[in-house]
Amino acid sequence: MKAPPARINLPGPEMMAMLANGNAAMQHYDMTTTVPVSKRGALTLPPELRRKLGLDQLSSPLVIIEEREGGLFLQPAAAVPMRDIPKETIARWIARDEAEMAQFTRAGKRKRK
Repeated sequence: MKAPPARINLPGPEMMAMLANGNAAMQHYDMTTTVPVSKRGALTLPPELRRKLGLDQLSSPLVIIEEREGGLFLQPAAAVPMRDIPKETIARWIARDEAEMAQFTRAGKRKRK
């Protein structure tokens, strides 16, 4: 027995006005598709979308999912082994992180006074 389709929240009057005026971001998308979500939360991207994103060329593709304005934004991601990142780049990242942490710590101390 198939599960009933998911309930769809229809856009409110403000969104409908945006759509009617062509101001919604959806107008810029090349492809819009609906995919089922399994009980475990897994999504299966259609083959044409995997090809378009280049995910079909990878042995273990990764996707970054960001929550934006009540929706989800997916983009391809790449995992790079640490050994392939130049030591200078890693040192720069560490220095930046330490500087940001020092600035964060100083800001916190000023607020506590």
